Amino acid sequence: MSTPNKDIEKVEVRIKWDPSPHGEPDIDLDIIAATYPADEPYGSPAYLVHFDSRSPDGTITLNRDSRTGQGFGYDEVMTIELDRLADRYGRVVVGVAIQQREARRTFGDVESTGVQIREGYTNLIEDDFASVAGSTAAVVAEFSRTGSGQWVFRPDVRGFDAAPDAFAAVMGNRVDGA
Repeated sequence: MSTPNKDIEKVEVRIKWDPSPHGEPDIDLDIIAATYPADEPYGSPAYLVHFDSRSPDGTITLNRDSRTGQGFGYDEVMTIELDRLADRYGRVVVGVAIQQREARRTFGDVESTGVQIREGYTNLIEDDFASVAGSTAAVVAEFSRTGSGQWVFRPDVRGFDAAPDAFAAVMGNRVDGA
């Protein structure tokens, strides 16, 4: 017997931001996905996917990477094929970090920021990072596998004050009440 609740299979994570003003250092936001083992969903990630990388099995791919925010619409795009992830993985956490090369920047310092997560034509979440304006990085979503093997989505916009490397190490930590 089938149920009317559809399993989440493949999502697209998209972020956007405006370029820095003329003469100022470039602003670079990055999508980071952390995949966790099913038997230790709050331990260390099995692997990370971010700029210059992809998942070992090709299920998580950064399709578009921007280092400046220039262009129209969404500047950086990542595809996550949950339905193809091996059963040994039970959780995927997705975050966005601001590179801190030239100067410390928070989401409040960057114009026209936004994140959108879609499954097909359905928006699962859209956010402008206003609730985490003082942060340098933010978790934006969590996908977890149920006991029956289906993937469920939990929107989870929470800020961190950490450089990208430090953020990647803590972004999947357990949240009180979750």
